[in-house]
Amino acid sequence: MSPLSGFLAVMVFFTAILVAYLTKQFQNENSNYLSTNPMKNSNAKVKTIEKEKIVAETLNGRFAMLGLIAAIGAYLTTGQIIPGFV
Repeated sequence: MSPLSGFLAVMVFFTAILVAYLTKQFQNENSNYLSTNPMKNSNAKVKTIEKEKIVAETLNGRFAMLGLIAAIGAYLTTGQIIPGFV
């Protein structure tokens, strides 16, 4: 295994751990927010859908930022956006 592939494997591992931690943290924050700020004049089904939307949009934004950072890192280390493709 070359040093670059070892480094990339370590970075992927740490990124996966960070994503798992942030996912759990944001789910807890959204759960706390919804329990302290209940919506008035709405039923339980609407609250569940709104909670799912909040979590989905938050995670979508975080994954998009991780993707941009990964693309920048790949470009800086290899000179290509997708290493191995011309």
